[in-house]
Amino acid sequence: MKKPERGWFITGTDTDVGKTFVACRMLEQMRAQGERVGAYKPAASGARFREEGDAYRLWIALGAGVPEEWVNAQAFAAPLAPPIAAEQEHRQVDEGLLLSGVERWFGECDVLLVEGAGGLMSPLSWTLTNADLASRIGYPLIVVARNRLGVVHQILATCEAADAHGLEIAEVVLNDVDPGESDPARDSNERLLRPFLSQRFPNAAVRRERTAK
Repeated sequence: MKKPERGWFITGTDTDVGKTFVACRMLEQMRAQGERVGAYKPAASGARFREEGDAYRLWIALGAGVPEEWVNAQAFAAPLAPPIAAEQEHRQVDEGLLLSGVERWFGECDVLLVEGAGGLMSPLSWTLTNADLASRIGYPLIVVARNRLGVVHQILATCEAADAHGLEIAEVVLNDVDPGESDPARDSNERLLRPFLSQRFPNAAVRRERTAK
């Protein structure tokens, strides 16, 4: 498929872990460095485009200088998995558009960020998961995880699933989604994760992020 040469597929260990926050921060940083960047949300649910949903935030981080449908051509109102949300509107997810939306960016940017919906194995349609789509696109993964007790299991399980799909792990982001809450595991998760991640996925970087409130 035709696509921008450089890119990442941003996925998560679950929904509501801060994928869009991480993607927007990356877009803003790369734009500040003078790079031509693009963003694509293959399928979104839970908000129409201009209702402050994930795709709208990506569009704003790009500078709102491209057509809205370049960022997200499939949005469904119900806060449910895309195939279920589409069904409630008597529609279905267009699987061809999931990929052609990436191809639209060919020649239009040097780096493309693709943000999945939910976790890596969450369904995007009745036959495709985020992992399936990421495999077809071929970009390395950035795995975003909510930094809390139990997250090391979630990260390693997600990375093992990625490996089974032939996907490269570029980076794991431990995201402090609720920095004000007390969680003694938060400060030790990175130290606990690193030796296990380095054994199985030695090329994966690890960093900690803090969602702005």
